[in-house]
Amino acid sequence: MIVKLYPTGPWRIGPDSGDRDRVDRVYHSDSVYSAVSTAMARLGMLDEWLDATARSADPAVRLSSCFPFHGETMFVVPPRSLWPPPPSAKVRWKGARFVPMSVAGDLVHGRAISEENWTVDGASECLIPQGAQGPFRVSVRSNAAVDRHGAAVEQHSSACLEFAPQAGMWMTAQLRDSEKWKEPVTAALRLLADSGFGGERSRGWGRAEISFSDDDAALVTGVAGSGAWWMLSLFHPAAEDSIDWQRGDYALTTRTGRVEDFGDAKRPTRMVAEGSVIVAQAEPRGAAMDVAPENFAHPVYRAGFAVAVAIPWRVA
Repeated sequence: MIVKLYPTGPWRIGPDSGDRDRVDRVYHSDSVYSAVSTAMARLGMLDEWLDATARSADPAVRLSSCFPFHGETMFVVPPRSLWPPPPSAKVRWKGARFVPMSVAGDLVHGRAISEENWTVDGASECLIPQGAQGPFRVSVRSNAAVDRHGAAVEQHSSACLEFAPQAGMWMTAQLRDSEKWKEPVTAALRLLADSGFGGERSRGWGRAEISFSDDDAALVTGVAGSGAWWMLSLFHPAAEDSIDWQRGDYALTTRTGRVEDFGDAKRPTRMVAEGSVIVAQAEPRGAAMDVAPENFAHPVYRAGFAVAVAIPWRVA
C-alpha cells in the first residue's frame, strides 16, 4: 500500500542531534511505527497491534520511512552501492540525498543516467529535472511562550520543512494479512494526518491530507534471487536474519528519542540506515527492540523491521 501525505502546514522532523535550528528530511520508519502505535492505542487496538508486530517473529505490518514526493515524482534514498554515478562536469551527483524513483530504477537495472536532464536542488537535497522546483525548503520560525500572568516571555525558534504545492511525504506499508490489517492501519494513519506527525504538533504543525493506493507500479521492481537488498526503512537484524556483513554497502545510525507523555530518554540503538544495501540469501526480516528506560513501567518498542527491495549486487 502506497501512502501519500500532503502537508497543510509546516512539518518538523527532529534531527538525531536534537538541535532546534536543524530539521531532518526523512521521517524515519521507527518514528512512523511509534506514531502508528500511539494511534492504535487511541483506537483501542494497541495490544493486538503489538502482538502482530513488535511481539511477533513475523510482523504482520512493516512500515517504510517517509520520503519526499512532488506531483507524480516520488523521491527515495538511492542504493549506496550504486550511487553516485561517475563524476560529471554538469551535475554534482554527491549533493543529492534523494533521487526520483525512476532514476533509482535506472541504477538497479544498469541503465545510464543522462547528466543533461538533471540538477540538484540544494534546499531539499533532491535530484530534480532541469528547470523544476524542489519539493520543500527548510525554514526557521520563531515563537514566544508567555506565562499566564504575562510577566515573562520566552522566545525560541524551530526549523521546519515548508512544502511546495502538490508536494509532501510518501511511504509504503507492507501488509502480510491485508484483509485484517489494511483497515486498522488506514484508520491509524488518517488519525495521525489529522493530529499531526513529528514535532510542534501543538502549533498545528505536521498535519496533512492523505491518500492511499494499492498500485505499486511507481516502485522499483525487485530482481529475484539477486542476493542484495536495498533498504527503504531503518533496519535492526532479527536473530534469524543471516546477513553477510563482510559484503554490502551500508551505513549505521544511532537512534535515540524520548518516551511520549513521560519525557524519559529511550535507550540508544544502532540501526542500518535507509539506502543501505545488505547481502543476504533470504529477504531480511528485522526485529523490534525494547528500548524502555531502566525500571520503566512497561516495554517501549523501537521498530527495526525491514522494508527492502531485491537488487543485483554490484558497485557503482
